[in-house]
Parts: sequence; structure tokens; C-alpha cells
Amino acid sequence: MTAPNGATASDGTAGPDGTAVPNGAAPPEGPDASLTPAVREVIGHLRRARIVPTVRAADADAADHLARTLLAAGISTFEFTATTPGWEELVRGWAREHPEATVGLGTVTSTAIAETALTAGAAFLVSPFQVPDVRPVADAADRLIVEGGMTPTELRAAAQRGVAKLFPAHVGGLAYLTSLRSVLPGARIMATGGVTLANAAEWLAAGAFTVSIGSDLTGADDIPAAVENLRRQLAAA
Repeated sequence: MTAPNGATASDGTAGPDGTAVPNGAAPPEGPDASLTPAVREVIGHLRRARIVPTVRAADADAADHLARTLLAAGISTFEFTATTPGWEELVRGWAREHPEATVGLGTVTSTAIAETALTAGAAFLVSPFQVPDVRPVADAADRLIVEGGMTPTELRAAAQRGVAKLFPAHVGGLAYLTSLRSVLPGARIMATGGVTLANAAEWLAAGAFTVSIGSDLTGADDIPAAVENLRRQLAAA
């Protein structure tokens, strides 16, 4: 898998900070010891990707076209959304036909959506807010769930499960993320909402574990060119 910055995925699982752990290596110790190898592996994909696009479209065909364009441009970790009609078959098809991609489902707001997504083959789940009832579903399937939050308390709880989603990130901005990092230094935070092609590198420099970009990327006139420009910005950051 090739990340926007040109990094390639390694075999094996991932350690507490998302770095690769060779197959057969002992699991990590410390706070992340409770995370399973499967969850750590997906965390590693998110870390290496750095940019995790949200592919939201009017229908499944349009979302599929966008995803194929992103994949051809070198982005192989992204999320479809439960607001896209036909998302279940979309996820199922990608899980079956594109093993090189790490595909999750966003806007997971209920156990029914979560169960359907996991059965279809979603590698991870993303919610815009806290979803306590979905956690056991993700745990039973041995999948990562990225829960949204704004306060330090919400983000700390979500980060303890692997990765937290700061949403909407633009409300507090970069200064707020910096403040969060000072009190949650080990937390993996995905910044979402208001992250653009122009400022993605700034969010990462401020300490975001990864960032999610939506329509600013998927709505670009030339997506491959936008990805290449983004790759250059990340390399220079």
C-alpha cells in the first residue's frame, strides 16, 4: 500500500505508535497491550496513510468511481459513509475485490449499521460522536472503532480504544489540537472537519495522528493532481 507521502506498508502488525511489528514478534506492553494484533494492524495502516479520505457521494456508483480514482492515485486507506445509498454492497465489493485497500465505514451511528458494515468486510468503523453501544460490536468482530469527540474526556476515552476522532476539528482549530496534545500526549487523534488540501500538513505538524479530508479532495477537478500536490506538501512538512 502506498501512502500519499510515498511510504509503503510493511508486513506484520503495528506497535503502540503504529509502527510495524514483524510477524511473530511479541505484542507491545503498556497501555496498548489490550489492543489486539488485528486492531493494531489497522492503526498501522492509518498511521502510514496520514491522509484518510472520506468518500461520500450521492450513490454507490459515484462513491465507487471516486474510490477507484483515489486508489489509482496511490491512496489505499479511506472510508465510505453510511449516508451513501447502497453502501453495504459497496463495502462488500471492495473488501472482496481490493485486498490491497484498507476500507472503513464512516457515520456509524448504531449497532445495526456497525453489524452490517462488519459483516460486509469493513476494516474499521468511524463515528462522529461517542457510540458506547457499538463498542461491544466492534470488539466482538476484532475491529477498530474510531469514535468522535471534542472534549479531552471524550477524546481520552476514544483514544484508549486505539484512535480518537476530533470532530469538528475546525471549531477549535490547530491551537485546540495543540492544547489537547499537551494533556493527552500519547493519544492518537484523527482530525476531521475543516481539514483541507491546503492545511492538512499543518494539522499533521500540530500533532494529528492522521487527518480525514472529504469533498476538498474528492471534489477536486483533478484528483490525481491534488493527491500529488498533497504528497509534496507532506514531504516538505
